[in-house]
Amino acid sequence: MMRPLPQEAAGELLELLEELAAFSAPGPGVTRLLYTPEWCGAQHFLQERMAELGLEVRMDQVGNVYGRLAGAEPDGKVILTGSHIDTVMNGGRYDGAYGVAAAITALHYLRMIFGQPLRTLEVVSFCEEEGSRFPLTFWGSGNVTGLYKGSEAAGCLDAEGISLAEAMSACGLGNGSLAVPAAAASADTEGGRRLTGGALRSDIAAYVELHIEQGITLERSFRSIGVVQAIAGQRRYLVKVSGTANHAGTTPMGLRRDALAGAAELLLALERYAIAEGDPLVATAGRLEVYPGTPNVIPGEVQFTLDIRHSEAGALERFSSALLAEFAALSGRRGLALDVQPVLATLPSPMDQELCAALEDICRQQGMPYRSMVSGAGHDAQLFAPRCPAAMIFVPSRAGISHSPEEYTSPEDLAAGLEVLTAMLYRLAYTENGAAAT
Repeated sequence: MMRPLPQEAAGELLELLEELAAFSAPGPGVTRLLYTPEWCGAQHFLQERMAELGLEVRMDQVGNVYGRLAGAEPDGKVILTGSHIDTVMNGGRYDGAYGVAAAITALHYLRMIFGQPLRTLEVVSFCEEEGSRFPLTFWGSGNVTGLYKGSEAAGCLDAEGISLAEAMSACGLGNGSLAVPAAAASADTEGGRRLTGGALRSDIAAYVELHIEQGITLERSFRSIGVVQAIAGQRRYLVKVSGTANHAGTTPMGLRRDALAGAAELLLALERYAIAEGDPLVATAGRLEVYPGTPNVIPGEVQFTLDIRHSEAGALERFSSALLAEFAALSGRRGLALDVQPVLATLPSPMDQELCAALEDICRQQGMPYRSMVSGAGHDAQLFAPRCPAAMIFVPSRAGISHSPEEYTSPEDLAAGLEVLTAMLYRLAYTENGAAAT
């Protein structure tokens, strides 16, 4: 069993989070959008910090940053850990950044205390996960895992009409000439030469991600650690209910084809069905638009978004099909037209059961209160799960708040997550039987 980290490790983690939060556009909270000056500054800062701590630093052609602690075994396989540094507009300082800062801190202390690992450890700071600037998500981890081929960059535009490819080029990315601070370049694995090459990787033996929960489960259950068993799959739809717009004063109630009244009945059915299904299913109508939207006209059309999530593929499919059938029946009884357009369909991503068991064992050994749980939010780990053993560790979010300047996790819980992550990396990279889990 690995002994506890020295107290200064938690202080180093908090200091690193504070320094990262300074790389933000003006305004409340932290705004660090992909390929902006704030993002470039943060990634360069992380390269310099990792080089100072003795890690071999590189950046791939989309801007993912790596810090490598080379192992003694010659098989070339890597234990990868980290998260993302991009944020939503006016977000918090913990989402994503915590996983990166904790991974850097963990590798620093593992190197100081135990020296060279048997198996190579790498920190990754993914360039993007949120999709806040460009209308795609997981651009960083998606390039590593093969979700994207790179051709998507030319036609993907932000709100100002700048393409992803243009934004990359402005940062010196995507063309083999990557901008990098001198302090980081001096630590590259090939004598200071920049390591470019393709982003797609096949050398990852396991991926471990530490993240704030972004929900209230851990706080409500008084647990410091969540061991994520699966990341929920998602179905998203755009639903349009069409009736007849008519004068509000001259159309009798019994002769109306009111699209808004019909949509309201559908939304009540959504809530009723979701409550009856029970956890871990969640279903949400997040945006509602009414046309023509005037006080004295009966609504002729309503559009709303539908988001359904579940950790089991079969249950997600059954619920979605049953709900949409009920929507069709309710609309038909009111004489309304119903149009449902699928927008997104992702499968649930189970985490590796051996890694989950190892995390639970570590929590028990450390006396850390934990619980097994499902993540309703998407994370980079879900892209790795089909390709290699993957695991996620959660720490509590106060009041479940995230993507907000009010996002907060206590220093004690941040330190608890660091302890569990470090122990997991020690087990995977420094012990002879660690390879069995990978």
